[in-house]
Amino acid sequence: MALLNSHTPLFSLRTPIRRCTFLGRTRSCLRIRASAARSCAIPSVAIAPATSQAGLSFPVLINGCTGKMGRAVADAAISTGLQVVPITFSSKEKPHKTIHVGSVEIQVYGPSYKENVLSSMYDEYPDIVVIDYTAPDAVNVNAELYCKIGVPFVMGTTGGDRELLYKTVRDANVYAVISPQMGKQVVAFLAAMEIMAKQFPGAFSGYSLGVMESHQVGKKDISGTAKAVVSYFQKLGVSYDMDQIKMIRDPKKQLEMVGVPEEYIGGHAFHMYHLSSPDDTVSFEFQHNVCGRSIYAEGTIDAAIFLSKKVQSKDDKKIYDMVDVLREGNMR
Repeated sequence: MALLNSHTPLFSLRTPIRRCTFLGRTRSCLRIRASAARSCAIPSVAIAPATSQAGLSFPVLINGCTGKMGRAVADAAISTGLQVVPITFSSKEKPHKTIHVGSVEIQVYGPSYKENVLSSMYDEYPDIVVIDYTAPDAVNVNAELYCKIGVPFVMGTTGGDRELLYKTVRDANVYAVISPQMGKQVVAFLAAMEIMAKQFPGAFSGYSLGVMESHQVGKKDISGTAKAVVSYFQKLGVSYDMDQIKMIRDPKKQLEMVGVPEEYIGGHAFHMYHLSSPDDTVSFEFQHNVCGRSIYAEGTIDAAIFLSKKVQSKDDKKIYDMVDVLREGNMR
C-alpha cells in the first residue's frame, strides 16, 4: 500500500469580523476560520520514506480516519511529512471497507481485528505513535488496548471516564498525551485562565456567569473546553453549575443566533462566556471561536511529534497534556 506523502497545502486561514448575538447582546466577533479539505488478512505495510524536516519522520496510525477529525489529522500529518500507516479502525465490523485520504486507500478494520492488527503494526514499527479521534464511549476501551500492547498514543477524543483513563495509563506505564483540547492557542488561553484562578482566587466573587457553546450536530457531549473554563471561573469565586452550560446543536440557531458561517455549520467550535457584576455595572466577555478543524489537527501533530521525542529519549515522565507540548517551545 502506498504511503500518504503529498505536500500540497491543505488549509487556508482568514479572520473576518462578523456580528453575532450572545445572551441578548450583539457585537463584533473575530473568528479563526479554517477549511480542510479488502482482505481481512493483517497486511504488511511497507512505509516509504517521507520528505520531512529532520527528525520528524516517524509512522503514525490514526484511529478514526472514518471521521472528519481523523481525516483532518491525516491531512495535517501528510503535509508535515509524517509516515501515515494506511490502516484505521471502526466500531462496526467492516473488514472489507476502504476509505481514501488523498490518493491513498486506507483499510478499515472492525473491532474483532483491532488488537491483532495494532499489535502487528507495533511489532513491525516499534516507533509508531497512535492518534485517537474516535468516540466518547470508545475512549476507555481504546486506551486499555493501547496500554495492553504498550503503544504510545495521543488521545484527542473527548469524553469517557477521564479518571479511569489516567489510571489505566499510569498502571501500564505507557507514554501518552491526553488532552480534551488540541488547539494550541486555545490551550494557551486555558493555561492563562488557570494561572489567574490560582493567583487571584475569589476575584470574581458575586459575579454571575452565562456560558454558551456551539458545535456541529455530531458532537453529543458538552464541550470539555467550556467545562475547563467554568472550573477556573468557579475558583475565581463564581457560583455556576456545569449543567447550566447552554449547548447549541441546532443548525438554524447556530446560523441566526450564534453567527456561525454557513459553510462551517458541519465543523466549528464557538465558546462564549459573559460575566456581570452583582449590580450589572461591570461586565466581562470572553470568547474563542473556531471554524473548521485545522487548528486541532495541527496541534495534534505537534503533540505526536512531542510524544515521539519523549519516547525516543526515554523520558521518565510518561503522561503529558497540551500544556506540556506548549512549554516545550519547539512547535512548528
